[in-house]
This record gives sequence, C-alpha cells and structure tokens, in this order.
Amino acid sequence: MNYVKERLGRLSTISLIAVLAVGLMAAMVAGLSIGNYYIEFWDVWNIVVDNIVYKLSFGHIVLGDPDYWGEGVKYDIVMSIRSPRVVMAAVIGACLAMSGVVMQATVQNPLADPYILGMSSGASLGATVSIAVGLSGFLGAALGNYGIATMAFIGSFGSALFVLGLSSAGGRTTSVKLVLSGTIVASLVGAISNLIVVFFADKDEMQEISFWLMGSFAGTTWSKIIIPLAAFIICSVVFTTQIRHLNTMLTGDDVATTLGIDLSKKRRLFVLFTSLLTGTAVCFCGMIGFVGLIIPHIVRGLTGNNHWKLLPVACVVGALFLVVCDILCRVMVPGNELPIGILTAFCGAPVFAYILIKRTYSFGGS
Repeated sequence: MNYVKERLGRLSTISLIAVLAVGLMAAMVAGLSIGNYYIEFWDVWNIVVDNIVYKLSFGHIVLGDPDYWGEGVKYDIVMSIRSPRVVMAAVIGACLAMSGVVMQATVQNPLADPYILGMSSGASLGATVSIAVGLSGFLGAALGNYGIATMAFIGSFGSALFVLGLSSAGGRTTSVKLVLSGTIVASLVGAISNLIVVFFADKDEMQEISFWLMGSFAGTTWSKIIIPLAAFIICSVVFTTQIRHLNTMLTGDDVATTLGIDLSKKRRLFVLFTSLLTGTAVCFCGMIGFVGLIIPHIVRGLTGNNHWKLLPVACVVGALFLVVCDILCRVMVPGNELPIGILTAFCGAPVFAYILIKRTYSFGGS
C-alpha cells in the first residue's frame, strides 16, 4: 500500500481520476460482454458505436448489419439488458461512495456509512409495507411498477428526517447525537419492519423481501437510471461547493467555532442530501452494504483527507467497484445470479479488517 501511495502521490488528482476513469470504462465494456451469454468484445464495440452513430444521425447512417444497430439477440442483450445495468451499477457506486465520504466527515466517525442514520432500515420498512401489506386504490394505480421503489424512498427519507429531529432536540446537533439518534431510529424501524413481516407476509412475499434486502441490479431499465443520476448530479454540485466545510469538520467543532462556522446547520444540510443519495440508491437497487464504508477508507489511504481529492476519486472508485462486483455476481454461480449485497459484504469485511489493523492508518486531523 505504501508503494502504491508513493506512486500515486506523483500523479495529480486529475491524472489519477483519468487513470481510474479508463479502468472504469474498461470494466463497463467487460460488463457488456460477460454473462451467461458471452458476447465477443468486437461485437460489443460495434453494437455500441454503431448504435451511437445511428441515434445521432436520426436513423440516416447505418453501419454494419442489423445485429449492430437495432435488431438481433446480441443487440437486445447489450443495449436493452446489460447497458442500463452497467450504467446503474456505476451511478449507484458513485452515489454510495460519495455518501460515505460525506457521512464520515459529518459525524466525525470512521465507522460511518450511508446507512448509519437508519436510512437503510427506513427503506426496508417502506419496501416491506409495499410488498407485504400492498398498495391499493389511487396510490397503487399512480405508482404502478414504481410502488416498492417509491415506498422505500419515502421510508429512507422519513427516517433521516426523524433522526434529524431527534438529534436536534434539546440543543444543537452534534456528531455524537447524530450517531446515537441513528442507532435508535434504525432499531425501532427495523423492529416494525420485522413485525409486519411476521403478521402480514406470506412465503412468496418473504422471499421477495429477502432478495430485495440483499440488493440486485437485475431488471434495470434506462428509465430507472434517470432519478439516481439526477440525484448524483445535484448532490455533487452541493457537496463540491461545501468542500471547505467538509475539511473543517474533520478538525472538530471547537476549531470550526473559532473559524465562525456553524457545523450544526451544515450537518443538517449534509444529512438531508446524503439521505437523498442513499434513499435513491436503495429504492432502485435494494441494500448494498459496505460500499460507503470501505471505499472512502481505501481512497483516503491513497489521497489523504483533503476532500478536494477524496470526493471525486472516491466516486470513480465506488463506480468501478460496483461494476466489477456486478460482473462477478453474474458468473460466480452458473445459471444463477448472486445478490450483490452478499458479494460486497464478502469483499468489504476483509479489506476493512486490514485497514483497521494497519498502524499507519488515520482518520481526520490533517
């Protein structure tokens, strides 16, 4: 790790992001090729390039044969099934990594991740209600196929608001109160979710809830990517304008007070936007743990604590990590697909244990 850090230290942040971006693009191309139905690299390349040319020319320029620009099994697999799935994995990976970076700075806790404020438990409750109890009448007709996603987002965002209200009761919001409030809300909401499963869910619904809680990119369509991508862009702009305050948070409340910065207000702002990111990710892809916890630590070990470097690099690494994990999930179990939440946990736990044991690792301060 020290050797890699020394090498990367010679690269500028832009150069490092460019190198990682090339790796991300290579992984995404591999994601279009690898699966139960293997497609040759050049077929993938021709399908993607020819389709882009065909779309940009409004159907006037057709390259190759019909298999490459609008018909055939290979075209359907690459453009309709794998392309939205790969793009979604990259977007969600970037969202969770960004959330983890911001949350760790907000609560000044190296063990913080996007789910520390009970957002995952809230999303679980929303999805459980949608699956086990069901949606009827006007609400069910209005939500349609997005019923589970909408209820999961409402549950996630509602939990974050509950935590904010609880942490601000009796005085200003502090990092300790945020963590404790998140623990309380997560336990309470998780108990309610389990209670609903016991009393209302049948065998099939319990299997659906269980699979949703383990996370998956299966069934992703282009229309589903719009909301997570929009949330990522909005939060990227917000957090980029607040990087100076994120750096200040690592120094502690006392130093921030001497600089005239009210961290209590900033924490509430960061929690709201982080819940937007996490809630959006959870409602479309289910629970995918360890990404927001591990990726910031790995990147921090390479770039340091300065969020000008940490935030963008973590987003690219998070995207790369989930794209690779999604590829592995498709091929590890022949004829079946492994839920991605299981794989991220298996990958994340040993890495985090290694980081934790290293004496040279530190969090915050510099």
